[in-house]
Amino acid sequence: MARLHEFSESAPSLFEAEEVPALPTGGRLPSYIKDHRKRLRDRFMSGGADALPDYELLELVLFRAIPRQDVKPLARELIDRFGDFARVVSAPVDRLAEVKGVGGAVICELKLVEAAAHRLARGKVLQRPVVSSWDALLDYCQTAMAHAETEQFRVLFLDRKNVLIADEAQAQGTVDHVPVYPREVVKRALEHNASALILVHNHPSGDPTPSEADIVMTQQIEAAARALSLTLHDHLVIGKSQTLSFRAEGLL
Repeated sequence: MARLHEFSESAPSLFEAEEVPALPTGGRLPSYIKDHRKRLRDRFMSGGADALPDYELLELVLFRAIPRQDVKPLARELIDRFGDFARVVSAPVDRLAEVKGVGGAVICELKLVEAAAHRLARGKVLQRPVVSSWDALLDYCQTAMAHAETEQFRVLFLDRKNVLIADEAQAQGTVDHVPVYPREVVKRALEHNASALILVHNHPSGDPTPSEADIVMTQQIEAAARALSLTLHDHLVIGKSQTLSFRAEGLL
């Protein structure tokens, strides 16, 4: 969110609609655009997100930011550039700003959707037993990290009943490396009065296969945790479309 803040300082009208050329109809939205928007809204309300392809779902998001212009070309351009709806809303602010027609209001709407998705996914796992919400936990990790362009390292802290009590981003690195300090990880566990941990990090390459450095780091954290009677349940590596579990792979 820091990068969004930095962008907003250079775009004081962040929450205002984008400035667009005057409409030939004297300020009124042409009927063909109004009809198109109504059809999209009706299809969404009757059939949900599955009733719309990615570019049309993106159009619905762009309506609020650009209320007086046909947004279909911009929606298609964003999908073509970034790949799909999820990658558009999770794209870095500076890369979004490179697209002609994308200003502060559009970026705000996209990042609002991203934040809402993260908040909803997080709400399904926080303060709930991990065992009974494992699929939701994997969904949350995928939502939060799968599309990041740099490696991120998170720690999920659990109490004695394996209820998730805290989720913290510990570090952010480059496209293929993130610095992790085992002492800091176990220190935060003690501060949370946690009894167990789950480590999570992503591979921007899309391949969740752990590196030798990943394996060594996990072993170091497991040893530090064991010395303090903390349990390391798992280390999840998030790829673009799948998640690798150290526990399932016999690496823990």
